[in-house]
Amino acid sequence: MPFRVPARRWAASGLARRSLATHASVPEKPCASITPPYAVLLDNLSKVRRHFNRPLTLAEKILYSHLHDAENGVGSGGIQRGSTYLQLRPERVAMQDASAQMALLQFMSAGLGRTAVPTSIHCDHLIQASTGADADLQRAIASNQEVFEFLESAAKKYGIEFWGPGSGIIHQIVLENYAAPGMLMLGTDSHTPNAGGLGLLAIGVGGADAVDAMTGTPWELKAPQIVGIHVTGKLNDWATPKDLILHLAGKLTVKGGTGRILEYFGPGIASQSCTGLATIANMGAEVGATTSTFPYTPSMRSYLHATRRGPVARAADEAAAKGFLSADEGAEYDEMIQIDLSTIEPTINGPFTPDLATPISKFASFVKENGWKDDISASLIGSCTNSSYEDMTRVADLARQAKAAGLSSKTPFLCTPGSEQIRATMERDSITEVLEDVGAVVLANACGPCIGQWKREDTKEGENAIMTSFNRNFKSRNDGNSLTMNFLASPTVVTAMAFSGKLSFNPVTDSLTLPSGELFKFTPPSGQDLPSSGFALGDTTYHPSPMPEPQPETEVIIRKESQRLEVLEPFSSHFQDNSSLELPKMKVLMRVRGKCTTDHISAAGPWLKYKGHLSNISENLLITAVNDESGDVNVAFDHDHSADQPPTDTIPGVAKKFKARGQAWALVVDENYGEGSAREHAALQPRFYGCAMILARSFARIHETNLKKQGVLPLWFANKDDYRRIKSGAIVETVGLADLFAGRPDAVVRVRVTTRRGETFEVETRHTMSSDQLKWLRAGSALNHIRAGLSRNR
Repeated sequence: MPFRVPARRWAASGLARRSLATHASVPEKPCASITPPYAVLLDNLSKVRRHFNRPLTLAEKILYSHLHDAENGVGSGGIQRGSTYLQLRPERVAMQDASAQMALLQFMSAGLGRTAVPTSIHCDHLIQASTGADADLQRAIASNQEVFEFLESAAKKYGIEFWGPGSGIIHQIVLENYAAPGMLMLGTDSHTPNAGGLGLLAIGVGGADAVDAMTGTPWELKAPQIVGIHVTGKLNDWATPKDLILHLAGKLTVKGGTGRILEYFGPGIASQSCTGLATIANMGAEVGATTSTFPYTPSMRSYLHATRRGPVARAADEAAAKGFLSADEGAEYDEMIQIDLSTIEPTINGPFTPDLATPISKFASFVKENGWKDDISASLIGSCTNSSYEDMTRVADLARQAKAAGLSSKTPFLCTPGSEQIRATMERDSITEVLEDVGAVVLANACGPCIGQWKREDTKEGENAIMTSFNRNFKSRNDGNSLTMNFLASPTVVTAMAFSGKLSFNPVTDSLTLPSGELFKFTPPSGQDLPSSGFALGDTTYHPSPMPEPQPETEVIIRKESQRLEVLEPFSSHFQDNSSLELPKMKVLMRVRGKCTTDHISAAGPWLKYKGHLSNISENLLITAVNDESGDVNVAFDHDHSADQPPTDTIPGVAKKFKARGQAWALVVDENYGEGSAREHAALQPRFYGCAMILARSFARIHETNLKKQGVLPLWFANKDDYRRIKSGAIVETVGLADLFAGRPDAVVRVRVTTRRGETFEVETRHTMSSDQLKWLRAGSALNHIRAGLSRNR
């Protein structure tokens, strides 16, 4: 069954003109599968409340109402935020095409005929931006056909909703079609919290976590701490919701939200659009937050009606009236942050980290102090963070002002619509035309440059600066050039600065000199949060049937000799040839220096094509990581090399040698290891090569969970200075892990280190392993444990 693009999208003679729908009286969508079961959730919450003698936050209400066993799930010790593990029942799973491949390969091995919860696949990551939407989309479909065949055939077989290439970015599609107030959902992407703009808990996870929900297995989450963010005041003319979260990222840092939910409330929230709240929730991932949420607001109700989900809005109105969709009065938070919107000015974050925040009034000085060239090499707007109708109408207002003054963009100016609905509405309302008139190129409805899918031709190397409305700006992320500095800002600031071409330009205060010699100054942009004529639907052949019935006779297509897809073989247990319940002796492969994100561990960009082929994608393991002992990038020591082999190799090269020798190994890593995306390949790849343990100064939440899911033991240094004591080639052994398996409450896991000189010492560690997670470790992976349980129950 070859992957076929609907005929209305492509003409037999070539590319057809994309559909431009006009607004009419559009009927409401079928909403049965997307409306939370509020009556059940409220009943669950009433059962859980018996165990509490205090008001609850909104996040707690949503979490506890989704306990897998509301009657008995609290336990005798109650629920302690920050320590108790919760067994939860998510309502929905969404997967983007890059991560869906491995998630589906894992789900298929469980042997079930359908998913236990509504699930969707979104083809957005595999479309490379180059010349423009139509040509880029056609090229992507041709080059990724076998992956799209696999995804579509698996979707048909298991009853999964399939959104094909060109339909839009997963997070915008979820916001427009699936998100609902009070829901708990999972997504295989770190920016899944974007859906929190509709007042739910949407949590980014790895594929193995998604498989929990898809198989009906209770999904485990350590009860997060809750940070209350009280928002007052009103944003000034140039300030946007993006500036609020850029400002907050500077305050919290990339680790400040780890293990926490950010819960916003206060009079300043009610004045924000639903899509503006989604922008704030989206970038909560940049501070490590589990997710972000907001109380139900009139703007959420309006957005639900505008996106044809009136039944959801009416049900949410009733749930809100019963107190479900907001915090109880007097609810207590683990930390309280006060934000006065009137004090927020446009903010620019970067380079190379999303928490380096600079108010625009100080940015020119910041550029000068660092000696950077005062030029912008490219300007990019859109992405899942900022591609709403409100964003685009504000940008179009600036473009109209510039055109009237005779200006055009001084830089390459790229615009990414978030979805087919946004694209069609932009085209109908002449927003696309206005942007193109000033030099913009409108790209496909896909992730594109934001995730490194950018065939950049204007510059290949050397230091340069780009301005983007994206959410993440790690080195090499966007164009593969480690010297490209990505500065994050609102779409309006990015657009205004494109007409100057200078980093030092402040559109709030500065003027531009016209060819006539006159001075031109932008007036503050205005926009609409929702289109007055309603949303244009665009090409509705993208829309899957809600809750399709599985077609068990469908063959899931994996081509023979494929270099893109590979059947996933189960990992063996570390303990199958081990008489004790301590990990086997491990050799330290390397000590990783400093910031090591999931981009460092498993690079994206051109490697995305191997997401479904573990053997091939593992060739990029840690290839941009820094060896702390040598200072080199992608260099590891092979202390056991033969006389005819070099003493060093690439990091994946040494890992492969360890695997060939049957040598289990460990990594020693720095702070916030695994920061960034929900990329489970960053856990799968080291496990594939034989990694059994990672010792860290600290871990990012999603990555630590992904390691546990794949049978890798994550341990935290009790004394962070011990990081320096362990070098490559040392032998490390766990001491006390057997006590942990035995359930001893006072069990402490230590690591015995034998240096290459034969000296021995022990370091104390901390762990976050729950009783269920220990079962995953013992089985070799969470999937092994789930599969064994399903086999017993058949």
